[in-house]
Amino acid sequence: KYVHDHSTKNGQEIYMENNVTVNVYTQNESYFDGGLLSYIGHSLLAALITICTFGICAPWGICIMISWKTKHTVIDGQRLYFDGSAMQLFGNWIKWLLLTIVTLGVYSFWLNIKLDQWITKHTHHIG
Repeated sequence: KYVHDHSTKNGQEIYMENNVTVNVYTQNESYFDGGLLSYIGHSLLAALITICTFGICAPWGICIMISWKTKHTVIDGQRLYFDGSAMQLFGNWIKWLLLTIVTLGVYSFWLNIKLDQWITKHTHHIG
């Protein structure tokens, strides 16, 4: 029985009924709005940093890519941001390398999980 205008704004369905605005909250959208050219530019920068330093600065390249990805991600209407720094990751990188050496490589099975845990710890939503 809604008449006149219908629009969507900030995750709300807005209807006009007899000249009275009726807001109906809906589930917010999730989407990714990164573009190809931006992705290529960030990827090239991250690769150059890693290659030119023979892998020593790989944490900087990783942080560049993680930051780009989270900056362009919206979950349930809330944009994400990444607050991890390359120096923090570098410190973990050294710790993880030493643990891998001490355990004769066994710790390397946990490296991907540890990196994902670190990324998740430093990923937040705005608002």
